[in-house]
Amino acid sequence: MLFRDILGHDDTKRALVRSVQSNHVAHAQLFDGPPGGAGIALAWAFATYVNCEDRQPDDACGRCASCIKMRKLVHPDVYHIFPLPRTPKEGEDLLGELTPQWRGFLESHPYRTLSEWLGFINATGNQQGIIPIKESRGIINKLSLKAFEGEFKIMLFWQPELLNVQAANALLKILEEPPEKTLFLIVSSQSDKLLTTIISRTQRVAIRAFTDEEVTAFLLQKGIEERRARQIAYLSEGNLSTAMRLTLDTEDDRHTWFANWMRKCYSRDFATLVKLADEFDGLGKEKQKGIFDYTLNLFRDLFLWQNGIEDLLRLQDEELSFVQKFGKAVNPKAIELLIQEITEGYYHLERNARAKVLFLDISLIAARTMR
Repeated sequence: MLFRDILGHDDTKRALVRSVQSNHVAHAQLFDGPPGGAGIALAWAFATYVNCEDRQPDDACGRCASCIKMRKLVHPDVYHIFPLPRTPKEGEDLLGELTPQWRGFLESHPYRTLSEWLGFINATGNQQGIIPIKESRGIINKLSLKAFEGEFKIMLFWQPELLNVQAANALLKILEEPPEKTLFLIVSSQSDKLLTTIISRTQRVAIRAFTDEEVTAFLLQKGIEERRARQIAYLSEGNLSTAMRLTLDTEDDRHTWFANWMRKCYSRDFATLVKLADEFDGLGKEKQKGIFDYTLNLFRDLFLWQNGIEDLLRLQDEELSFVQKFGKAVNPKAIELLIQEITEGYYHLERNARAKVLFLDISLIAARTMR
């Protein structure tokens, strides 16, 4: 992974490169960003740059032996810590067993989430991911070794928020007094769950979410049609993991469904609303959740438009035109109520409530309050 392979984040890339060129590389850095963001990709690219044998002014060369090994995640001086599905048994090297799968997981694309990883390794539903104390102690042993090839020994640590208190405390000493030429690149999507003593021993690298334009560009590179790519970018809200998942859905037009649903609610066409509830009930759960996601996003922008905050609108073309027309006819208080109802409906939908009942209930509330 090279910096040029990552969309956007130019300021962050320049800061990371400058730290190496000026010989001011912090020994422990916390790449702190949202799920499905560029955290692990930037840490990977930084690790590649640090040990590159022919550094360029703004990126690693991509050609030297070190870069080639980093591209395949097999560099002998780079160690990986990632969540395990369970606590290893006595004498079991579960981290080592899963490392080949971890490499394949990142090579497909690096904008990943914990739930994706657990699904990738076929973890069962009750396995939430854990980084046990054994792995924290193993870090100390691995980093005590002399570097084999590169200038730095590097520990690439993903999802440190899954450390329990004992495992986190085991890391504190080595974070405070690391071996010479050692880097900790810690990638977190929930840094608020980390011990403050760990945060205080790291230099934070703030990672923003991807913009809609960056998500769209990424999807266009994957061969997604532009209109579809823009709709997915709007729904994913900067999460490239979500965007990639949405590309796997059979193409549907959520806007057409939403617009028709709202028109029938506004006109109080109860017979059609009952039919729509039957149709909604026949959809798969992911499509049902997708419609609710889209509705919440549209209502958010509708609320912004009604309150004159047009600078924050993310809609374009057909959706923007609908919001502008529909917003003139709908009571703003109804939008607030419906956002609350759909959020609650989404919660119950995830817990296997009957989709038809939820949808029809929200439809009747909308019909009653819109005008």
